[in-house]
Amino acid sequence: MATDYGYDSGLGFPETVRRHRVPAGLRAPFEGRTWREFGYVLLSLPISIVMFTYAVTMISLGAGLLVTFLGIPVFAAGLAGCRGLGALERARARGLLGLEVGDPEPLRMRKSGFMAWMGAVLKSGTSWRTLLYSVLHLPWATFSFVVAVNFWVYGWALLTYPLWFWVFPAYVGQDGLQLYGDQSHHIYLDNPFEIGVTALVGLLFTLATPWIVRALTMVDRVMVQGLLGPTRLSARVVELESDRGVVVDTAAADLRRIERDLHDGAQARLVALAMDLGLAKEKLTEDPAAAARMVDEAHGEVKTALQELRDLARGIHPAVLTDRGLDAALSAVASRCTVPVQVEVDLPARPAPAIEGIAYFTVSELLQNISKHSRATLAAVDVWQVENRLMLQVVDNGVGGADVSSGSGLAGLAERLDAVDGILVVDSPVGGPTRVTAELPWRGEGV
Repeated sequence: MATDYGYDSGLGFPETVRRHRVPAGLRAPFEGRTWREFGYVLLSLPISIVMFTYAVTMISLGAGLLVTFLGIPVFAAGLAGCRGLGALERARARGLLGLEVGDPEPLRMRKSGFMAWMGAVLKSGTSWRTLLYSVLHLPWATFSFVVAVNFWVYGWALLTYPLWFWVFPAYVGQDGLQLYGDQSHHIYLDNPFEIGVTALVGLLFTLATPWIVRALTMVDRVMVQGLLGPTRLSARVVELESDRGVVVDTAAADLRRIERDLHDGAQARLVALAMDLGLAKEKLTEDPAAAARMVDEAHGEVKTALQELRDLARGIHPAVLTDRGLDAALSAVASRCTVPVQVEVDLPARPAPAIEGIAYFTVSELLQNISKHSRATLAAVDVWQVENRLMLQVVDNGVGGADVSSGSGLAGLAERLDAVDGILVVDSPVGGPTRVTAELPWRGEGV
């Protein structure tokens, strides 16, 4: 694998670009992904035959027995079996296609017992979608199998033709040359030109086959995700439930932080200030000079307490953000960073207040990380709008190595953004530079 070092046109930070020596079109026939996808297509035909046979047999039997009470249990059992086969199909797609599809919503049973289970199976949309998949997948699996196997076999057979053409019967022609084939059908693919053309055609078939198989499996991906995975509504409900927990935990953590900062900082200073003023009041008549010194010290404590309260308010929601927007607020944050920071905000209007506050908090946290850990000498903050999304990017030329999965503050930022349908992407190779990109909804969907 070759490595090219270029320079970002914006800030001049070096960035690493990795390129394969072999083009993707030539690598494709030998990649593991191609063979896994081809294996998926090969297995699809026998598996789809089993699923189709089971589904049609059980549903037909249940429909035929509907005149009796046995028809409904048989129908429910058939649907339950389809759900089990659907789980195997999701596992197969996950293992061979790398398709991350979640499990559909479970059966919702208000009561326990066989009758409740049977009613839940019959009412579940997942059961009927799995039945539809079992019926529809057979014709598609048959088509995919025929196309993939023919391209695969003919491609490799023609490509390797120079290695095995000698297996044809040989005879001596009129001109005394040894020819391969038979005199009745005249198969004359035996001179160098014909052999070369045959191998070239095989090469084209071989190079095209991985992309054809990939296109075929894309349809399988859509079918598995659409019919065997969770619906958009159920997935959205699960996501919102998770986001609600994150928001509650974040709010509780912020509240605890504010209480701790007030208790350990401004509150403690104000208590000491009250005691000092009480002592100064007592000494006012006895020792006016000492009382004046104590009042002067109390005045200094008041200034310190006010500064701590301002810092605390700035960490919650600074007044400059409310009054003047992100441009002024981020410029104020950048001015307090230990690293020179270039700030560029290009927004046609102000986003939703909640999104504006999250964007401010995100940049503040990232600049604090740069000050503490990056050992950078230059940083930049860029904020812009793309359609209905607010984009922000923080870049520094530090040592890199930042990782969201390490459980650091970046993980907390990612959870905070995810709670409002946002995304945090960290690109921080060891040695730098570090590029953190955040994407937020413009009008606060999900807030």
